[in-house]
Amino acid sequence: MRVMGAVLGVDGCKDGWVGVVWGDGDDTEVLVRPTIAELVAAAGAVDAIAIDTPIDLPADVPREAERLARGRLPGRASTVFNAPAAAVLEVSDYPAANAANRAALGLGLSKQAWYLVPKIRDVHDWLTTTPDVPVVEAHPEVCFAAMNGGVLVDGKKTSAGESLRRALLAAHGLRVMTERQRGVAVDDVLDAAATAWTARRFADGLAERLPPEPRGELHPAIWV
Repeated sequence: MRVMGAVLGVDGCKDGWVGVVWGDGDDTEVLVRPTIAELVAAAGAVDAIAIDTPIDLPADVPREAERLARGRLPGRASTVFNAPAAAVLEVSDYPAANAANRAALGLGLSKQAWYLVPKIRDVHDWLTTTPDVPVVEAHPEVCFAAMNGGVLVDGKKTSAGESLRRALLAAHGLRVMTERQRGVAVDDVLDAAATAWTARRFADGLAERLPPEPRGELHPAIWV
């Protein structure tokens, strides 16, 4: 039986979404589902959800959240992609998306950001159902930098980077089982655990908002 007061951290993976449910102790549960709605349903009752995907997309100017998040990652700022314009969700191919983003924000859309659009759309559509739990946006590299007291130099796919991320999670109370399974990389699970750390901080009223105001509005912002 899961301990009450659990939170859910979510990251994308090849087979959809991976979630880490974190209760009151250091034990965690790893879940994988093809859609965000299925993942949240499988997680059961939680006090907060933090997701590594843009929430509340900009209409005409780039978001401040990404600029502030990059400031937390000197030397690794490129790991933070600009959120696409809301208009991008309405198109079906990259050239049209790139043109729509440039028209709305004055910026081209990277191929990396375009590949994330299906997941952004999945979360966007799910949020229109008005889930009865607070849902915030988090960025794993910013989370790990906060845990570490400084940016992590080693990439998450390196042996040194993986070891440090595991150690940081353990030091902050998360014991994550990362048995290899098809469609989910170890770094996906560790990233989901990092967002679970933010979800816990949010549930406890300790999370930092980027930008800091208006604090009472969950979006658009990156929470740490």
